[in-house]
Order: sequence, then structure tokens, then C-alpha cells
Amino acid sequence: MSRNLADPLVSPPAHEGVAEAPSLPAPPPPPGRSIVLVGMPGAGKSAVGRRLAARLGLPFLDADTEIENAAGMTVAEIFARYGEAHFRDGERRVIARIAAGPPVVLATGGGAYADPRTRRALREEGALTLWIRAEIPVLKRRIAGRSNRPLFIGRDPEEVLRGLMAARYPAYAEADLAIDCGEDTPEVTTIRAERAIGGWQRPARLPVALSANAYEVVIGSGLLARAGGLLSPYLSSRRVAIVSDATVHALHGATLRAGLEEGGFEIRAEVTVPPGEGSKRLGVLEEVLEGILAAGADRGTAVIALGGGVVGDLAGFAAAVALRGLPFVQLPTTLLAQVDSSVGGKTGVNLRAGKNLAGAFHQPRIVLADTGALSTLPARELRAGWGEVAKHGLLQGPLWEWCEAHGPAAMAGDPEALRHAVLESCRLKAGVVAADEFETAKDGGRALLNLGHTFAHALEAECGYDGTLLHGEAVAVGLGLAAALSARLGHCAQEWPGRVMEHLAAVGLPARIRDLPRGFSAEALIGRMRKDKKVRDGAMRFVLLRGAGEAFTTADVPPEAVEALLRDEGAG
Repeated sequence: MSRNLADPLVSPPAHEGVAEAPSLPAPPPPPGRSIVLVGMPGAGKSAVGRRLAARLGLPFLDADTEIENAAGMTVAEIFARYGEAHFRDGERRVIARIAAGPPVVLATGGGAYADPRTRRALREEGALTLWIRAEIPVLKRRIAGRSNRPLFIGRDPEEVLRGLMAARYPAYAEADLAIDCGEDTPEVTTIRAERAIGGWQRPARLPVALSANAYEVVIGSGLLARAGGLLSPYLSSRRVAIVSDATVHALHGATLRAGLEEGGFEIRAEVTVPPGEGSKRLGVLEEVLEGILAAGADRGTAVIALGGGVVGDLAGFAAAVALRGLPFVQLPTTLLAQVDSSVGGKTGVNLRAGKNLAGAFHQPRIVLADTGALSTLPARELRAGWGEVAKHGLLQGPLWEWCEAHGPAAMAGDPEALRHAVLESCRLKAGVVAADEFETAKDGGRALLNLGHTFAHALEAECGYDGTLLHGEAVAVGLGLAAALSARLGHCAQEWPGRVMEHLAAVGLPARIRDLPRGFSAEALIGRMRKDKKVRDGAMRFVLLRGAGEAFTTADVPPEAVEALLRDEGAG
């Protein structure tokens, strides 16, 4: 008698053992979640799965076998009697039930992961999905003579395989890991799979919980190569336009392009701008808009910002105004952009009157912070990003103590220290943005993120955004000035300015105006600060400190105290 596909599963079959090569490292400890193998028919999911399960000390299950046991008939019979839709529904329920149970290695049928409900169920259960890839000649040879595969009965195998690849590869691209098996034996592919699993770290996902347009910040290494799969659940259309600067595009453009195409995305345009703050102006914005629209962008085309804060602000503003609003994705490649500017939806360009004076709030659909991209940054760019990390530390409290202890290691390129800096900075900013999305709080709120920025924006504007002073360097000097002003006005202990400046100097950042490569006029800087967008009723507003984790906004700052501080710190 046949059974319903949702019936309880039979006990898993015993797994096969495989001899261990003496030169191989010891296998990693069993994961806390199931490992699910996905891929085309003939990729070797079952053969590799059995061997991988033996090496990891986990049970092995084959989804098709479990379905047949539950239904009391073969897959071919289910297809013939009930059709593919009925089979896929049962397949999804069986796979979800297995994933919700104790950890196993599960080999799935070729079409299982193409079902969005199955993908969603596996994500929700925390399963690790591994895509085993193989070329058509390999697949064709392996499926030869297997007449029990319903999709191949009476049809040309190569034609079927090409059609399946076109339909299923965008779904397979959503898997956590991918390996190529080529002509390798199952043993070799198993070793490759085991090493990939052992070196894998699940990306962190932080929600930005807005009342509308909520999104996630995904943090991890290797995300650009997986962009197609990671973006698929968040974009209704697979048409995109990439905006980048020439330097970043040369470094990461090909990786992103391959990742998007693997996920089935059509790249309508790739617009590049000159690197540097000088590109954040209305003339370049117009060029970006013309490039996107000339390529045939429509209301469904997503704008992808690949680069640092300049590109993110510029591309985001373009997305906000093109066709009255296009979907937007942030792919920050600098430390400064990953920890700060990519999160929060602030976009804009500079005017002669000051920084970010023309712009819009336009939240991204998702932020992919690929920490692996940080290894390509020049040392100066990496240090500049630390200015924003230090700011977040002073706002949060415990993160400041971590910065003091681990900042030098992060600036030396320690990947774990950098990942922690990005993760905790984004965690802080996501919480602040969710509580005050449009910076409307009268006191505190999102305005606290401007710690050091009133000074920093004035310094940048005086330099004419010519690259003499990077934003993060200006923020570092601004943090020192904010701490010094706080101490002068009696808000914090006198030790704080020295402590802040000492840390900034320890990571290689300028900490005082006199550390900068050019001179500044105190009168000119105050003039710039009076034009800052945070000015209310003619009064300058500052974010000041009582200590780490105790920041506040105020307009109760005598201008003469600001001028005296600027002169004492090196402004003429």
C-alpha cells in the first residue's frame, strides 16, 4: 500500500565507509546542523554524500530514497501517477523534516533546491548547503543508462541538461558553498568538500528593523563571488546596473560580474567614476544617471554600489532619483563604508557650500559587506576606516575598550579583528538607525552618529575634497577635538582627550590639527561649521562626551570656546 509523502520517514540506511588518505588532515568536528548537497543529476551528490558522512561521523540520507520509502513507490511512478507538482510538494516536506531533525548529510534530487520553498526551509533550519558543480560532458556520461530519471525519458540528455542548467543554476547559486568536481573521483571531490566545509564560516546577518523597508546587513568573506545567490531573495527583477569607481572596478568588478551572472542576473550597465571624494558632486551624478538610463534601465532595475563611501553615496542618490526611485544594493569594499556609510540609507553629494548638502534617504534592499575585500585596501584607506570604528566605540562603550586592545592588530590586517570591527559597528548603527531613521529625534538618536563630524566636515570642505584629507582621517581629528571640547566644557574627565588621541595615533591616524599635512584657519573652519546641515536657528550643534558610551548632542557651546580650541590644536 502506498503512503503519503508526509508520513514519518524510515530509519536512515547505514552509511558507507571510505579509506582515509594518510596525507590528509583530520576531518573537522561534526557540524551542529545538517549538510545538504545540491546540484544537477549526475553531479555525484549521493556518492560524495556517503563518503562525506562517513568522514564526519554523521548519518547519510538520500532524499529520493526517503521519498520512495515514504510513498511506497519509485520517483518515476510518483511522476507518472501524480505529476511533478505533487512530487515537489512532498519532496519539500520530506527535506524540511530531515533538516529539522538531528544533523545528517543529505543528498537531494536535482530539482529539489530549485523550489524556493525548499530553499527557504533549509535556510530557516540553518542547514549548510553545498553545491556540487560539473560540466555537461561529465554529467552526460554519469547519467547514461539511467532510464529511471523521469525528466530524461525519451529525450536528448544534453538538451535536457542544458535546459536544466539554465533554469536551476540561479537557484543553486544561493547555496552556502560551491565546489567543482570535474572528472575527479568521488573520493577526491569528498576531500574537497570536507576542506570547504571545515574552512567555512557562516556570514553574520544583522537586521535593520525599520518600520518600512527593513533589510539585512550580511557580513563575511567571499560574498562578492556569491552575490547572485545572496541577492536573489531580495530583488524581484534580475536586471542590475553596477556603479563603481575605476580602481575598485579593476579589483573586484570581474568577481562581482561572475557572481551575478551565476545567479542569473542580467547586467544592464557598468558605470565607473574617478576614485575619490571629488566624484561626489552633481556633475558626476548626472553622468551616472545618464549611464544607467542609456542602458535601458527600468523601474525594476536595481542599482548596485560597488566601492567605498563615495560610490555608495553617489549610487544611492542616483537610485533615489532615477525614474523616481530604483531598488538599491550596497556592496561596500572599504572599511569605512562597511562600518558606516553603507548602513542607514543616507545618500548624497557635496556642494561648494559643504559636504552632503544635497541628498536623500534611500534605504538599500540589502548590504553585503565582504570582509575579504579589505585585504586589497591600501594601508591609508584601511586606517581611515578605523576613524569610524573608533567613533562607534566611543558611542557604544565596551567596543571602545576592544578598539584600544585590538586596533593595532586590525590595522595589521587581522581578518578576525576586522570582521569583529565591522560586525559590532554595524550592530550599533543598525540599532540607532532603526530607532531614528530620518534623524528627527530632537536630542540624541541618529544625530549621535555625527560625533566628531562637525569638525571633520569643516576640515574636508577647507581641503576642497582633493584627497589631501580622507574622510576617516578628518573624523579621527574630529574625535580628538570633540573629546577636548567636552573636557574644556567640564563634561568629561580631563584624561579623555589624551586617551582618544593616543589610540588614534597608535593605529596610525592623525589625532590633532597640527598632525595634518596643511594648515587651517580657525575662522574659516568656524565659518564652515556654521553652514553644517546640523545647524539649528543659527546655532552650531555638537556631539560631546561624558565618557565612552555616554555621548549627547548640544547647541550650548560658546563659539569662542570652539575658536580657542581650534587655535590651541594648531589652527592659525
